[in-house]
Amino acid sequence: MRVLYTSVLLLLGLGYVFALTYVFFSQSGKDGKAGLSYEDIVITYSGSGKGSRLESALRGSMQNMLPADEISPIITWVQEGAGRETYEKTIRPTLDKRCISCHDGSNPHLPNLNGYDNLKKVTERDTGASISTLVRVSHIHLFGLSFIFFIVGLIFSHAYVRPIWLKCVVVALPFAAVVMDVSSWYFTKLFHPFAYIVMAGGGLMGLCFAFMWVVSMYQLWFSPTPLAVARRTGRETPDVG
Repeated sequence: MRVLYTSVLLLLGLGYVFALTYVFFSQSGKDGKAGLSYEDIVITYSGSGKGSRLESALRGSMQNMLPADEISPIITWVQEGAGRETYEKTIRPTLDKRCISCHDGSNPHLPNLNGYDNLKKVTERDTGASISTLVRVSHIHLFGLSFIFFIVGLIFSHAYVRPIWLKCVVVALPFAAVVMDVSSWYFTKLFHPFAYIVMAGGGLMGLCFAFMWVVSMYQLWFSPTPLAVARRTGRETPDVG
């Protein structure tokens, strides 16, 4: 059981690190500044209210995918009205070279940039993630994170943590944080300060995950058996591990 729990915790911990890395790279820089900020969260879910989705992506998460001298003509084209003639002469060759391999419409999670009509949709005013996109991502997060925190919480439930109420709070908090996080995506579209709740929910999930992970791994391999447990099992002195 110790080897099984350890293997699960190691893989879940690695997966959580990759998830945080993905969130950082996909949402940071949307405001034109390095790092993940409050403004980035607002733009992600509510839009910039100024430029288009294409401009936001080229200034943010997709900035490193194209050279600067190829980004500027695209942004200028969008700001000048995104005409079809310029698209065929200047924009399409760049997109075919740099973007279509991923944005050809085969992946429903990525905007389809194949053809003028599809590209035109992302040159409209940026209003953030659509409701259909949020619903799709919401059910993935609700199901996936519930299973993750159920597994980690189940392993952590075997750890010796006192007082009991603290242990119960740590187990329950991530589920509340998931609801806070996901629901605030929608509320941020209506009232921007809910972006702080998105950040708080994500931070709370991370803290709870880290606490349960560290305590479980430590007690699995390094912590001596608590004296209360040793007495309950008939041992006078606690064992290590």
